[in-house]
Amino acid sequence: MDATLHLAQDPAADELLGRSPLAALVGMLLDQQVPMEWAFKGPRTIADRLGAADLDAHEIAARDPEAFAALLSEKPAVHRYPGSMAKRIQQLCQYLVEHYDGDASGVWAGVGTGAELLKRLEELPGFGKQKAQIFLALLGKQLGVQPKGWREAAGAYGEARSYRSVADITGPESLAKVRAHKQEMKAAAKAAKAAGGK
Repeated sequence: MDATLHLAQDPAADELLGRSPLAALVGMLLDQQVPMEWAFKGPRTIADRLGAADLDAHEIAARDPEAFAALLSEKPAVHRYPGSMAKRIQQLCQYLVEHYDGDASGVWAGVGTGAELLKRLEELPGFGKQKAQIFLALLGKQLGVQPKGWREAAGAYGEARSYRSVADITGPESLAKVRAHKQEMKAAAKAAKAAGGK
């Protein structure tokens, strides 16, 4: 994996995301209840605090949970909920060690279809269907992982130039479009909830 990503809008963080499958997965895991750039900057921050050039699933899985949570909680915190996210990252790494010998790219290596890849992603701790579809779209659109039927498996996130998720962010302009889409979706959900409550 050697791509130029612009998800964190930070050169060092984006460089790591583009070459490290585990960093990309961890960034996706962190992408909830915080701004996208904050989430995708997380893997670089974690690697720096571990004194490493990259993230290692074996090492993270074996760390003392309290010490790892403390590492993520240092200011500035890696996430709004650093303790619970530290636990989720360790669960993800433990799963990767057990099922893919710690190699995150094993999740998508050799998959024949988009449906199979979606199933593998959904099996990852912390990855529901939506998160799995967004990551599948990111793999297909920006990382060259395009098994047969990947766009269909990714659902609306797989559509070309849909600007619905991080899969479509290639720079500041597309980031603004994705952010606008997310705000529209939030407003629509809020309106629907208000209408339902009457």
